[in-house]
Amino acid sequence: MDTCDDPGKQVELTRRKLIASGAATGFVAGFALSVQPVVAQSPIVTDSAGLDAGAVQIPTPTGPIPGYRAVPAGGRNRPLMLVAHEIFGVHEQIRDVCRRLAKLGYCAVAPYLYHRQGDVTGLKTLAELLPLLAKVPDSQVMSDLDATVAWAVASGAADQRRLGITGFSWGGIIVWLYAVHNPSVKAGVAWYGRLAGPKNENNPAHPVDVAPRIKVPVLGLYGGADAGVPLATVEQMRQALGPGSRSMIHVYPDMPHGFFADYRPSYREAAAKDGWQRLIDWFKKAGVA
Repeated sequence: MDTCDDPGKQVELTRRKLIASGAATGFVAGFALSVQPVVAQSPIVTDSAGLDAGAVQIPTPTGPIPGYRAVPAGGRNRPLMLVAHEIFGVHEQIRDVCRRLAKLGYCAVAPYLYHRQGDVTGLKTLAELLPLLAKVPDSQVMSDLDATVAWAVASGAADQRRLGITGFSWGGIIVWLYAVHNPSVKAGVAWYGRLAGPKNENNPAHPVDVAPRIKVPVLGLYGGADAGVPLATVEQMRQALGPGSRSMIHVYPDMPHGFFADYRPSYREAAAKDGWQRLIDWFKKAGVA
């Protein structure tokens, strides 16, 4: 096994091995360029005071999947926010994002969207993690998000008429796709998800392919120095959305992939805080609040 003290060089070694083996296709091939490993606990910790927050089981047509939900205590008919996790699954920062959203009045739910393919929480390397991700069909993800909405609404905690979605990296891709898939979505915020790339059976379309069909306002937040999401594809997405689109893309110059991920070296506080405020304002303007 190759070893390297430089995380960036180790990621590149992993990327080359995956591409050579055929495991890295579509989003996976580019993602390995930009992801960095976990280095610490999240410095931002949102408490659960005043919230009903914790692990949940979400029923789906093919069996239950785990997830995390946070909602104001006793909350009924709250605006519903789906949180699409990044490649590392429903980890502590994703749970914290749910609590932050709940503090704003949302019923926030993060389903574990590749539960059927395996548990990534114990995986330590990209060589282990990326092949698992490559097995996840977009159709499965769309179905599980639909089931999450149905479950949250049936519980009485959420109002489907005020449905939003936000997601990070891999989850950022899902935001664009789900905005087309579910006509009930009122708005979305996608954080640095890949926009274009090779297609395969599990991933038949990328955001740039579905852009002309996006009717709801989606805000894309991207880094100008993101090795996995080239600026050329950001511009391609802008062009695909068209001049009459209700969506928009904001690029933070010199920011890397994962600038919101406060538990990784890629974290950039100023851009993360600005992006979060933009998220709040975007959903308020769209009536998802």
